[in-house]
Amino acid sequence: MSLSNNLWESRQYSSEIKFLISTAQADDVRKWARAHLDRDLHGSGDMGDNYRITSIYFDTDKFDVYHRKGSFGRSKYRVRRYGEGDVAFLERKLKTKHMVCKWRSAVSVDEVNHLCEERSDGGWPGFWFHRRLLARKLKPICQISYLRTARVYMTNYGAVRLTLDQDLKAFAPITLGFNPTQEGIILNENRIILEMKYDVEMPALFRILVEEFNLNNQPFSKYRLAVKTLGYVKKPAKSGHKKAFQTTVYA
Repeated sequence: MSLSNNLWESRQYSSEIKFLISTAQADDVRKWARAHLDRDLHGSGDMGDNYRITSIYFDTDKFDVYHRKGSFGRSKYRVRRYGEGDVAFLERKLKTKHMVCKWRSAVSVDEVNHLCEERSDGGWPGFWFHRRLLARKLKPICQISYLRTARVYMTNYGAVRLTLDQDLKAFAPITLGFNPTQEGIILNENRIILEMKYDVEMPALFRILVEEFNLNNQPFSKYRLAVKTLGYVKKPAKSGHKKAFQTTVYA
């Protein structure tokens, strides 16, 4: 991906539902998804739907994001890189009661270190992100990487997305840069994260998948798992998730 003068993006979905499934079940779900959904345009590999994601997450010294303290409980700030690309995305992910929103802009990977500076540069595309980090006293806490399989599908309400994330690893960064060797502590070794993203209502195709594989959704946060696994905090995070939906409502 090449940088241009306008790379600001705003994305929003009304629902983002996650499931933790076994590796064996993930193989079956992956086959199903490849038979019913289109590949991600940015994917690679034999089926054109795989890529590695590496993200650096930010929090305060007191881990207010992890503990969902006040407004910190609604937003996550991260820097994301796809594969070994030259572009990094500065992202703010906001969760409210009814919607998940994401704002992001792209900068060169070499420019990520600008976030270490004590003042934000108004002429830099990442100014808005850097300014928020400084205002909220956020600093890099951990790096998380994983291999993703992504499939997409177009509905009357727009595109929907299904992803399977595996090989999760967490790494405590020494500097604000990406770890090219993908080292770290293995997270969630025996489970794969299946996620469905859609707008307005769950598409019929996803309902079929849920029923066919008897899936039960549950809250899951890669960041919170990494924080606990790396030994940063001892107290459990407060529960802020809604009650899991019952798959029988779609019968």
